[in-house]
Amino acid sequence: MRTTASFELFPDAPSERVMARARYLAREGRLVDAERAYRDVLAEHPDLKGGWAECFELLRSQGRREDALRLAESARAQFGDSAFSLALKGAALIELERYREALGTLEQAVDADPDLALVWHELGYAAFRLGDGNRALLALDRAFGLEPHTETLGLRGRILRDAGRYQAAEVAYEGAAQAAEHREQRDSAEREIAATRRYAFYAPRRPDDLTPTERWFAETGTVVLASDAARDVPDDATLAAAFLDLARDSGWRFGQIVTFGPALPVWHTLADALRAPLVTRIGFDPAVCPLVVAQRPQPADAAWSTITGAVAEHATGLVFVLEQPSDPPGAGADVIGVLADAGGRRTRQVNAGHALSEALHPAGRLAGRRLKIA
Repeated sequence: MRTTASFELFPDAPSERVMARARYLAREGRLVDAERAYRDVLAEHPDLKGGWAECFELLRSQGRREDALRLAESARAQFGDSAFSLALKGAALIELERYREALGTLEQAVDADPDLALVWHELGYAAFRLGDGNRALLALDRAFGLEPHTETLGLRGRILRDAGRYQAAEVAYEGAAQAAEHREQRDSAEREIAATRRYAFYAPRRPDDLTPTERWFAETGTVVLASDAARDVPDDATLAAAFLDLARDSGWRFGQIVTFGPALPVWHTLADALRAPLVTRIGFDPAVCPLVVAQRPQPADAAWSTITGAVAEHATGLVFVLEQPSDPPGAGADVIGVLADAGGRRTRQVNAGHALSEALHPAGRLAGRRLKIA
C-alpha cells in the first residue's frame, strides 16, 4: 500500500484532484473526515483505484483490520478477481495475521498481473511476516524494479535489519530518504537510519537477541541506567546515584535542576552533588543547560510535553526520569532510570558503564546536545 504522504496534495491529473481534500484531511490527522471524503470519492468515481488503495491504507494505519478486509471485498466486487483487488485482499489478510492465506491470495494476484508493483510489495511483506526473508527480499526487488518507491526501500531496510545485516539495512534506508518526495517520508527514513546505527552498536547480535533495555535504546536512542540482569529492584536513591556517576563520567554540568511532579529527596541529592539550583517548572530556562527530572511523568501531560519539547528544540540540557512505563513507549526522556510494567519496576541492576557507552553514541538522543553550562 501507499500512505497518503506518498502523493501530491494538489496534482494536475483530474482523476487525482478529486482526492485532494481526502488527502489533506488525512495529513491533518482528521481521520474520520478523511475516511468520509474517501468514501464520497469512491461513490462518485468507483473505478478510481487510487481512491480504493488510499482509503484502504487509511483503515490499515488505524489498525481497523476487519474494516480494511470489508473494503477489499468491496473492491473485489467492483474490479473482479483482478491483481489490484487481490492485492488489497492479501494486504488485509496480512493485517489479520492470516499470513499463509494472504500469501496464497497474493500469488493469485501475481498470476493475474505479474507487472503490478503493488502486488510484489505486499507479497514481500507477507513473506517477511512468515519469516522467509530471502523470498521477501526477492519480491521487493521485483517491486522496486517495476516501480521505484520509498516504502519498498523502507521495508527492505526493515527486513535486513531484523536479519542483523545492519550495513545493508542502512543503505536501504538511505535510499528511501533520498527517494522521498515528502518531508514525512524523509523524516521517517532518517529515524530508521539512526535506529539502525544504534542496533549496529550491538552487532553481531540481531535485534531479537537483544535485551529489553538494549532494544529500548536501539529503538528510541534513550539511555536506560538499569540493565536486565536479575538482581535487586533499584530504588530512587540507587538510580539517582547511577545518574550522578554517568553525569560525572560524561562531564555534564547543568545550570539548573527543574523538578516536575512530586518533590523527592533524591532531587536535593542531585542538586547538591551537581551544584545546581533546584527550581520548579515555573523557573525552567532552556538556555542555561537545564536538567529536567521527574519520577514517572505521564506522556500525555501537556506541561510535560512542552518542557521536554523545549529541551529538545534548544538542544541544550537533558531530561531524566526515574521510572518509565515500558508499554507503550513514552517520549521526552533522554535518560531513564528503570523500565517498569503494570506490576512495577522490573528486577534489574544498574550498569553505569554500559549506559555511558550509549550516552556517547553518535546516533543517540544526546548526540549534538550541549550538556555543559555556557
